[in-house]
Amino acid sequence: MSRRPATAAIYEFLRFGMKQAWACLFGALMLSLLLGTYFFYPHDAALARYDFLFLAALFLQVSLLGFGLETIEEAKVIAAYHVVGTVMEIFKTSAGSWIYPEESFFRIAGVPLFSGFMYSCIGSYLCRAWTLFHFEFRAHPPIAWLAALSVAIYANFFAHHYLPDARSVLFIAAGVLFARTRVYFVNWQTYRWMPLLLGLLLVTAFIWIAENVGTFTRTWLYPNQRSVWSLVSAGKFGSWFLLLIISYTLVALIKRPVERATPAQSPDADADPLEAPRVVNA
Repeated sequence: MSRRPATAAIYEFLRFGMKQAWACLFGALMLSLLLGTYFFYPHDAALARYDFLFLAALFLQVSLLGFGLETIEEAKVIAAYHVVGTVMEIFKTSAGSWIYPEESFFRIAGVPLFSGFMYSCIGSYLCRAWTLFHFEFRAHPPIAWLAALSVAIYANFFAHHYLPDARSVLFIAAGVLFARTRVYFVNWQTYRWMPLLLGLLLVTAFIWIAENVGTFTRTWLYPNQRSVWSLVSAGKFGSWFLLLIISYTLVALIKRPVERATPAQSPDADADPLEAPRVVNA
């Protein structure tokens, strides 16, 4: 391959895609369940579709632990985000932001319990990608600052129904915190890097696509989609970006971001994978 750079580049591109797909395992399976149950699940089944989704998601989560694809510590963080997401779902559905049009047994205040697993998919992806790509960082924000931003983001999702929406300030704060941050990752034989902010935006784009799958399958609906389906508004992209920061912060709390010990000579420079890391100060 060293004599054929183009072949090596194609191989690394495909390898990157395969590793990303493997990191998305839980999310991909959940989306498959949404599509499968929308097209094929019997409408007159004794077990409601939402309840089937909840039991299937629970089985998937237990299987990931059983096969060692997630650690107990990672599962705790994913469970925490599950709770964070469910609490927000209860409030948002009561405020009419979106609805779950079908009936179910496993629900709290009108919110089916499978919905929390849709948030867990994000945490699962971040945990698995962090491990698969051996993340290291340059100029990573202190975890305490990210935690403070995450609390502010979460509070705004509730408060903006009663007070002026502060998300523009939160976007600026996120941009400032991540402006200089690089994430280094090993895809094949070489450490590569990209701006962490760009990486978060790319992940947000895939979450937005996944949400369109959720509304297309009428698993949940926004007010403008109740009669005729349409794409989820671009404004939701910003909401998911902010929610992703909360998920990233929760994962960072257990993964303990490590700083590159020495500066990279160039974006594509080789680095020793065994180079001693330095944990980012909290």
